[in-house]
Amino acid sequence: MIPFLNIKAQYASIKDEIDAAVLSVLASGQYALGDEVARFEQEFADYCNVKHAIAVNTGTSALHLALLAAGIGPGDEVITVPFTFVATASAICYTGARPVFVDVEPVTLTMDPARIEAKITPRTKAIVPVHLYGQMADMDAIKAVAGHYRIPIIEDACQAHGARYKGDRAGSIGVSGCFSFYPGKNLGACGEGGMVVTSSDEQAKTIRMLRDWGQEQRYHHLLKGFNYRMDAIQGAILRVKLRHLEAWTEARRAHARRYSSLLAGSVDLITPVEAADRRHVYHVYAIRSRDRDGLQRALSAEGIQSGLHYPIPVHLQKAHADLGYKTNDFPISEDAAREVLSLPIYPEMPAWHLDQVVAALEHAYVS
Repeated sequence: MIPFLNIKAQYASIKDEIDAAVLSVLASGQYALGDEVARFEQEFADYCNVKHAIAVNTGTSALHLALLAAGIGPGDEVITVPFTFVATASAICYTGARPVFVDVEPVTLTMDPARIEAKITPRTKAIVPVHLYGQMADMDAIKAVAGHYRIPIIEDACQAHGARYKGDRAGSIGVSGCFSFYPGKNLGACGEGGMVVTSSDEQAKTIRMLRDWGQEQRYHHLLKGFNYRMDAIQGAILRVKLRHLEAWTEARRAHARRYSSLLAGSVDLITPVEAADRRHVYHVYAIRSRDRDGLQRALSAEGIQSGLHYPIPVHLQKAHADLGYKTNDFPISEDAAREVLSLPIYPEMPAWHLDQVVAALEHAYVS
């Protein structure tokens, strides 16, 4: 079996560091927020080149609170993309606002800036580009439209830890940026976790209150908040992992380059493209094929796991049928949903596993 990812291998490589961090928290008696989370917040803020980082319990919570802190509420509209994990749209719905979708670019599968202006109305209160698979959206073009209409940008960077756009880190360009630390992410907790990053003092203050029942100080509730605090154990684990993130990212990028080189001559198969002036961190290495399902069956027959990110775009999900969208409303997203196939990729992946995946794909085409 060749796994899609191998979390056990990552743990084994840093077991002593992780175990020591966890035992230290257990001995401290601080289990919710606390010193380890505060230190992780500062270190992650430094990593993202922003002033503040506010740790929460999930990436979805990060999106929810970032939207609320930007003033999003019932009756508002938020522009985003349908080709993303459903949490992007769900977080918008949690505020009482309505997701308004624009299609993606055909190469990067990130938000198409040329389609934004036509969807702006007096009710548009935010734009949420998704840095899909580990590659940032075209932020200069998105900023140009958002700036003209004075609409804040909230970056969904849940798949893009360490990605760059013209030198700027993911999360540092918009009014805020949101990250997930789900175990399978490039920077993953041993459980759940999330983060909002921002250089706005006002945004940071509001989000810190909202994550902890709206308290400015204990039992003084200024806002109607939530229990979205990060566990101290996760903060300690993520501090350890953050020290390794750049090395892990470079390993992912090396695997991606090897995949792309070996698959360059394949018929009816499109490999991902790293756009100019961007640093792709390859949370997912997604190829495209008109025979996606056949390829996935062929890989499975060879004991190779793969993934579909994502087989149904959000506008066609039953849960969001109330938005009123239909088939063919976003043809590029719908084509991508039929064609993308995510291949195994993780930092510790042996080279021979990668070669075996490529061989299985080539065999599938020959047969």
